[in-house]
Amino acid sequence: MTISAQLWKANQDLAQACLEHPFVQGIADGTLDPQKFAYYVGQDAFFLEAFARAYSIAAAKAPDWAGFIVFHNLAAGVLQELQLHQSYAEAWKVDLQSVEPEAATRRYTDFLLAIAWGGDVGLTAAAMSPCMRLYAFLGQELARNGIPNHQYADWIRTYSSADFQPLAAQLESLVESYATATTLVHSTYRYAMLCERDFFQAAWSANYINSI
Repeated sequence: MTISAQLWKANQDLAQACLEHPFVQGIADGTLDPQKFAYYVGQDAFFLEAFARAYSIAAAKAPDWAGFIVFHNLAAGVLQELQLHQSYAEAWKVDLQSVEPEAATRRYTDFLLAIAWGGDVGLTAAAMSPCMRLYAFLGQELARNGIPNHQYADWIRTYSSADFQPLAAQLESLVESYATATTLVHSTYRYAMLCERDFFQAAWSANYINSI
């Protein structure tokens, strides 16, 4: 079993917790409060900017040209995702320039950037992989019976698409190339999964009216 497969299997409890979270289920059936989604869009845009920076730091530290190219390609994918968030922001009337990161968002971005600056590229790939693999998983699960026709259909369409799935696989290929299955890699991956769960919980429970 590959390292990525081991890590994903070891964290199925958190993957299921995210899938079953009321925020994600609200996206699935279209019943999520639009203001909760608007809050999430603002926080996720801030997160994605840090995610792109972490990719770029890892690219600069990559020990070979092949890794450099893949990290940069993945960063470009995040920039495309940020363009989608810009369209979301316009539709949901979110001013991305005025968004302040809340505690769960800051905890996740600080963690990723600290790993990117202080760790090797294998550890960085392991820290970033849960986000990509989890969203690919959520997209596939929510689209299992077809893309629904409601206000969150584009979110499901994006993360279940044939364009997004290979990005998760590319990042996992970097885990295979540069990481080893150490205790630190396992704990780093799990911490990122916990951050994902907490991110959804923060969007579900935040005082979002005062946060966007």
